[in-house]
Amino acid sequence: MSAQPISLNRLENGITVITVDHQAADLIAARCFFRAGGRWEAPHQVGISHLLAMVMTKGTQSLSSAVIADRVESMGANLGTDATADYFTLGLKTVTADFAEILHLAGEILRSPSFPAAEVQLEQQLTLQNIRAQSERPFSVAFQQLRQAMYGDHPYGFSILGTPETLSSLTEADLHAYHHRYFRPDNLVISLSGRIDPDRAIAQITAVFGDWAIPDAPLPIAPPLPSLPPPSTHTIHQATQQAIVMVGYSAPAVHNLPDYIALKVINTYLGSGLSSRLFVELREKRGLAYDVSAFYPTRFSDSQFVAYIGTAPENAQVGFDGLVAEVERLCKVPLTATELQASKNKLLGQYALGKQTNADLAQLFGWYTIIDLGIEFDHQFQAAVNQITADQLQAAAQRYFQTPYITIVGPEPAREPLAL
Repeated sequence: MSAQPISLNRLENGITVITVDHQAADLIAARCFFRAGGRWEAPHQVGISHLLAMVMTKGTQSLSSAVIADRVESMGANLGTDATADYFTLGLKTVTADFAEILHLAGEILRSPSFPAAEVQLEQQLTLQNIRAQSERPFSVAFQQLRQAMYGDHPYGFSILGTPETLSSLTEADLHAYHHRYFRPDNLVISLSGRIDPDRAIAQITAVFGDWAIPDAPLPIAPPLPSLPPPSTHTIHQATQQAIVMVGYSAPAVHNLPDYIALKVINTYLGSGLSSRLFVELREKRGLAYDVSAFYPTRFSDSQFVAYIGTAPENAQVGFDGLVAEVERLCKVPLTATELQASKNKLLGQYALGKQTNADLAQLFGWYTIIDLGIEFDHQFQAAVNQITADQLQAAAQRYFQTPYITIVGPEPAREPLAL
């Protein structure tokens, strides 16, 4: 399963504890995962998870922002919070001797944040600035439009930052209500990696979280992903030096393991690095691209396979044609044995490089657990990559690479409708 011994336990109040024995350094990294984040947000509160992450460390019922920062810095530790589409996490890293102290601080932050009004207003303003900055970046504009075209009002259709309208309307009361709803022990996975054995980890976590009672209310369920609308084409005028052409295809969730693995290998072949098919064919050989790549996010619900090219406005049509041709070529032309093995090796090599540190390991196994894959997915993923065939890749391409959703962002000459 992994080179490091891994232990999984569940406390009486529902907290799942994962411990990875990784002795490389006298450090411990922890990730506290909650089933919260973008996927659980109501349409009128898009961005609340990110805002909560930004202000959660800015005060508790008994500690100010300055005191929290001083305690973390005095130990030379790291502590921070983040929100994504599929989870919310608090992460920390410290020397082993200080772990119990910083875990206690993390427990207070997670259980009793105060969301000071001044801090909430400051973070709202900073996030609004971030949203405005993204609105000036052609890639961000294109991706946001593509998400909206594919997912509509589902949270996957929005940036985790939210919108100016929803973000501006959020209050401290909204944050407290969201926290009360999702931050509870039976919705928590704590993943540790470092010089700590399972019994000691459980004892320390129990000392901090053991008296946290499960509320009477049932755990909230994230809204299901609706049926995707038909593919569409959208053009957005922006006075830029280049055009961004982006195509998206509906793609499987991570729990559809055979197709998920197939598209991960395809994504590596098409869009990973300077040796990828898109880079070599469209940039190196044809000189069409300033930037060209593909990505396939790992999602709990149905994901998207996206390919994009940044090109001169007058080359938007030919860039689009080349992009779609390279993606949909895989429906007709299977990878050669050499191409398949090279893509597998690259994907597994990148995966191994992402598992070197305590923080990497704590993140990986906690993430797998919070999205209902389990720690055994580490082994399953690698085995499935090794076993997949070129015929399986081609069959997956035929299932998913049909008519794409299209977005183009650029100056007027790039806004002619693209011909499929």
